[in-house]
Amino acid sequence: MSFDRDHVLRAAADLLARRATATMGEVARAAGVSRATLNRHFAGRDALVRALEDLGIAECEAALDAARLEEGAAADAVRRLVREAESCAGLLAFLYSENQLFEGEQQNAGWFRIDERLTNLFRRGQESGEFRIDLSATWLTEALYGLLAAGSWAVAEGRVARNDFTHMIVELLLGGAMRRDGS
Repeated sequence: MSFDRDHVLRAAADLLARRATATMGEVARAAGVSRATLNRHFAGRDALVRALEDLGIAECEAALDAARLEEGAAADAVRRLVREAESCAGLLAFLYSENQLFEGEQQNAGWFRIDERLTNLFRRGQESGEFRIDLSATWLTEALYGLLAAGSWAVAEGRVARNDFTHMIVELLLGGAMRRDGS
């Protein structure tokens, strides 16, 4: 039987997005492989998390591409982005909580690329007069990450309907970010 790495990573992402403390044995069961097989391909939790990081970065960059961030009004680009990111929000929520991914010199360059694209989007919205200038573009980027994670967790826990994901995040973020007359 061949090892389907993509299937295993997606099963691990699904489980860990719901239960971040799941053991390697639980991940193996969720993926339908033995723990020994899982360990042959991922030498421990750190290796699995790093592989999930690569998957998460790839999916996030695909969402950024699909959202066409450079087209139209910045607020419309944010709306498209949240809609496109919904499918990978659970994985991003899990990765967002994995502090070791964002510490030290070994941080994956993919996070810098994503941060730069998002920050540029918010900066473009500020320069066009759509977004407030008293909130930095970096802060708006961090707020978006936090809202995507919170929205994903709320949907996964059944506290919020999946159909409300995009609306909730966009309305809260843009409601606070949009420039009002005189500000």
